[in-house]
Amino acid sequence: MTIRLVKIALSLMLAAFAGIVAFDNLVDYGSNYLFVEHVLSMDTTFPHNALLGRATTNPAWWQLSYWAIIAGEAVTCLLLVAGALVLWRNRYERGAVFNRSKSCVIAGLAVGFLIWFFGFMVVGGEWFAMWQSKIWNGQESAFRFYVAIAGVLIFVNQRDDDLVSG
Repeated sequence: MTIRLVKIALSLMLAAFAGIVAFDNLVDYGSNYLFVEHVLSMDTTFPHNALLGRATTNPAWWQLSYWAIIAGEAVTCLLLVAGALVLWRNRYERGAVFNRSKSCVIAGLAVGFLIWFFGFMVVGGEWFAMWQSKIWNGQESAFRFYVAIAGVLIFVNQRDDDLVSG
């Protein structure tokens, strides 16, 4: 039972994280909007680098990108909360039932990985050369986030056996 409860707790902790990040991005919209603006416009990357043709200075793309990030964070939170509730309801069930109950948590973790690995590392970090910026570089933070998500994903995805009575 301890392992099942830890899987539920870790899912809720990451849900809280994603929810707070989404909430903070809404409440302090301007701060992180500037981050997206600078990353996408590539205005703090190395001068005259060969990748500058990828930059976008269109505010509509900045807004769309930022809202996609916030939506992904919120969806991560909601899926993890919903998934943790399903796991909680099935915590005493046979292993096969509990294992089938993990899909919502796994989906939430996948969306979180999509945001912080694909969005920040692949798109922001490499496509828009965020790594070149000393000011607007979120790769280190994103790394901490997606490694935590990956660790929980591996742990949650481990098969659970039937509970031992007695």
